[in-house]
Amino acid sequence: MKIVGILLIIAGAIALIYGGISYTSKEKAIDMGPLQVYRTEHHYFPVPAVLGFVALVGGGVMIYAGSKQGR
Repeated sequence: MKIVGILLIIAGAIALIYGGISYTSKEKAIDMGPLQVYRTEHHYFPVPAVLGFVALVGGGVMIYAGSKQGR
């Protein structure tokens, strides 16, 4: 349970620092025999700050609960 809590805290901190996930996709625009043209698109998936905060708090609760369970 502690490991999941630590991972949640890390994910929540990353979500708060960066504010989202950006990625690039590559699509084929033209395919005419030996001539191929690719188009690159940049996408951004925003992660709400509330979700990052919830992950931080949830990770802290899981670490706390895990330390109480081990006793």
